[in-house]
Amino acid sequence: MIRLEGAIGPASASYVADGFERAQSSNAELVIILMDTPGGLDTSMRRIIQDILAMPIPVVTYVHPSGARAASAGTYILYASHFTAMTPGTNLGAATPIQIGAVPAPEADKEGDEGGNPPTNAAAQKAVNDSVAYIRSLAELRGRNAEWAEAAVRQAESLSANAALDQDVVDIVAPNITSLLEQLDGKATTINGEEYRVATADITITEFEADWATQLLATLTNPNIALVFLMIGMYGLIFEFLNPGALVPGTVGAISLLIAFYALAVLPVDMVGLALILLGVGLLVGEAFAPSFGILGIGGIVAFSIGATMLFDTDISEFRVDWSVIAALAIFSAGLLVFVLRIGIRSIGREVVSGVEELVGASAIVIDWDNGKGHVFIHSERWNAQGPANLSEGQEVVVNGVQSLKLKVSRAQGQSDPSKGG
Repeated sequence: MIRLEGAIGPASASYVADGFERAQSSNAELVIILMDTPGGLDTSMRRIIQDILAMPIPVVTYVHPSGARAASAGTYILYASHFTAMTPGTNLGAATPIQIGAVPAPEADKEGDEGGNPPTNAAAQKAVNDSVAYIRSLAELRGRNAEWAEAAVRQAESLSANAALDQDVVDIVAPNITSLLEQLDGKATTINGEEYRVATADITITEFEADWATQLLATLTNPNIALVFLMIGMYGLIFEFLNPGALVPGTVGAISLLIAFYALAVLPVDMVGLALILLGVGLLVGEAFAPSFGILGIGGIVAFSIGATMLFDTDISEFRVDWSVIAALAIFSAGLLVFVLRIGIRSIGREVVSGVEELVGASAIVIDWDNGKGHVFIHSERWNAQGPANLSEGQEVVVNGVQSLKLKVSRAQGQSDPSKGG
């Protein structure tokens, strides 16, 4: 028995595949998928269905317990199974594909078609037609109600357990596992062109638990975790570039970024959302290098927040970023912005203490001098200099400017010109 609960994603597909492998290696009589799902990702759903169709032993999908559902992707998986069952108080259906990032329908499509189908645009219509063809093919393969399957996709129709049994969508309505096994006993299906008759008398059910690798995959492919790793990775590399040799930010950032890229590779990423996140981080970095008194930083926070809400293109709430995570990351970025602004504001009006600019106005001592040119000693350095014609060794001068690698100097206050006899 395999428990398929929650949204169907990469971890679910991996878990089911491992369960099927265990069932075959242990010569199981059949596999029961205990299902309660709101739907999930199309790619993961199709992978599970491919595994079901390739199974050499029967797969029974059982919507259980009471109150559970097999919505959206769950309906497709149920149709693909050799036997289907539901507990009273459960439902299935609502299998219309939805794309969050779809382009709004043109004016001509807003009233729908003559058959009463919901309004849609060309791209959405292609997705619906593809889904209809897919679920009809599964219905025809298993001898189930193909007309209702199409209605579940086009009109998002749903059925209760008893209604599904009446309309030849499911094979069994059972209140518990014991009743399910009793009703399955003696039922036949066709596998690889041969009849397979199920014998459930005196069999023992073994529940297959997800291993640590599947649990880790489920954690890493959580959209909230993926976004956090993405931000840690980008900020870590930025801090490493700002402070070369720090090593820790760069190492942590590189590892986090690779983990984030792995998660993004298996999740339905909206490239516009990802681009907005990168733009937001870029504007925040730009604020640090070219302070704009918050203009770039605020723009960066807004771009990041909008991008995070759009990052994953799916209607399944479990595969979208939670608002609390977006708010936490936005607050962190705002705190970073405030920190940078405070440093920038505090630096205004402060005396320059490093660089060439700091030399202007500083005192120097003449080392040697001849006809307005010579060398002076300042800040433990020997500089070329030019200035008044009559300066003597050891005399104090003041730096008035810097031209290339030469200082322009004048006599310090209180120093007289010896040529005037003062």
